[in-house]
Amino acid sequence: MSAKYWHRLGFERQLWQQGIRYVAGVDEAGCGPLAGPVVAAAVLFPCAWLQTGLFGKLRGLNDSKQLAAEQRDHYFAILTSHSEIGHAIGVVDSEMIDQINILQAAHRAMDVALEQLNPLPQHVLVDGRPVKSLRFPHTPLVKGDCRSYSIAAASVIAKVTRDRMMKDFDRAYPGYGFAEHKGYATPDHLEAIARLGPCPIHRRSFSRFHPVELELFDKGISPATSANFSNPIKHAASSNPAG
Repeated sequence: MSAKYWHRLGFERQLWQQGIRYVAGVDEAGCGPLAGPVVAAAVLFPCAWLQTGLFGKLRGLNDSKQLAAEQRDHYFAILTSHSEIGHAIGVVDSEMIDQINILQAAHRAMDVALEQLNPLPQHVLVDGRPVKSLRFPHTPLVKGDCRSYSIAAASVIAKVTRDRMMKDFDRAYPGYGFAEHKGYATPDHLEAIARLGPCPIHRRSFSRFHPVELELFDKGISPATSANFSNPIKHAASSNPAG
């Protein structure tokens, strides 16, 4: 195994060498969009890889944002079919996001995913900053999805799972283009919201809805409906559909 690929397994190896057998990586997809759920994935690699190294077919694995859709699908199939790799998904829907805010929703999704792993992880590698509400001992890694293979694996599974969900929502709520933009604030998506109004999977607490709120109110939408838009959060939606 080359030094490049060995290094990306370095955090896992360090924990395995300490006798911590069950080390999981966790990551989320969908914090930025105006619509749809936030999805987290947890991935548990076998500690036997301390001796053998990473499964060869995963050596090009990277942060999901650095991969093309075809590459993500390729690695997703390998990760979810490998008998020695544990994986689990956590989903928090848009209604709950509006109730507890997107950051707490993402952390809740992570906990849900981790709690479904069998065996449960003894330690978790998390992309980004510490997560106070996480119910497992963990190590936060800035840009962890580029530095840890298990976090990168979780990133891919979360992203592919969410993208497929948004394609299903596209069929359930036609006209918004969810299959293309996955709920992000693209010009086409914003135009569709202005034309059609929000649908049940839109996150009404997101600040990007404020201009839409005024337009909808002018069109005679009831105050009870527009009240759903009155609690903006600080986490503004991204306009980048890749994340």
